[in-house]
Amino acid sequence: MLPQRVKKTITDNPKKLANLIDLVNLPSAVREFVGQSQTSRLGCFLRVWSYIKTNNLQDATNKNVVNCDEKLKSILLGRSHVELAELPELIKLHFPKAPK
Repeated sequence: MLPQRVKKTITDNPKKLANLIDLVNLPSAVREFVGQSQTSRLGCFLRVWSYIKTNNLQDATNKNVVNCDEKLKSILLGRSHVELAELPELIKLHFPKAPK
């Protein structure tokens, strides 16, 4: 079940949900990282998060920081350290804006 707040957001503005789950063609850097030519923004974020957890890239002392390896740097603007709160915005940069 979805929390009430999420249900309200979806019913009030379905475009927000559509922007997260619509399939789009990926740029080459993200395509190589994800391993697919099309995915949704949410799917891409989940793949990045899975990669971070699988390769133990979270900082040992501060779990809110990700230490990027070379593969992750390729899609996160070449940054060596990224805060978890910044991840969605950095991934969003690779997805074209939806026409209004």
